[in-house]
Amino acid sequence: MLKSLILAGALAAAMAGGAFAQATQPATPARPAAPPAATSPAPARPAATPQAALIDINSATRAELMTLTGIGEARADAIIRGRPYRGKDDLPRRNIIPQSVYDGIKDKIIARQS
Repeated sequence: MLKSLILAGALAAAMAGGAFAQATQPATPARPAAPPAATSPAPARPAATPQAALIDINSATRAELMTLTGIGEARADAIIRGRPYRGKDDLPRRNIIPQSVYDGIKDKIIARQS
């Protein structure tokens, strides 16, 4: 019985001292959802590609023209041979490229006049 008392006392002392106790942390309140990022609306982006990124069909190299979707070696050569262009819509109008290819690249090209 004395052993039981000593064992119970040791156990109680150990638990009170924290050896067996698990640390509890205070519950943190849930954070509310973040409000919209900006107080003023973001400026609208233009639908067309910026002028600096447009490929000029009147001066672009063969390699530059070939970066366009649907333009391979033969079509790039045809574009170069057909220069100068008054407008980018000259490409399908003069049968340099098909209308479907033109529709895919028209926002990426320009025909600057020299």
